[in-house]
Amino acid sequence: MKIKPLHDNVVVKPAGVEEITASGIFLPETADKEKPEQGEVVAVGPGKFFENGQLIPMSVKVGDKVMFKKYSPDEIKIDKKEYLLISESDILAILN
Repeated sequence: MKIKPLHDNVVVKPAGVEEITASGIFLPETADKEKPEQGEVVAVGPGKFFENGQLIPMSVKVGDKVMFKKYSPDEIKIDKKEYLLISESDILAILN
């Protein structure tokens, strides 16, 4: 199944959480994990429209690695895989 977000929405594949901390501590899958704040853009809507009908193009594109607000995305499942649906205004930065 393919997904095409509407308006200024972005579909993001959340970044995986590392299983070993920087200090070398192993985190089992049963450990509580924070919500992701980074991910890779997999689909982008056309943009946002002004009231006069003018289209504001999106700042992100498919393949960009982004940082977003922790509690802003909606969690969705597509073909049994988890993704996040985010408004472009909730994306804070593009990571290089």
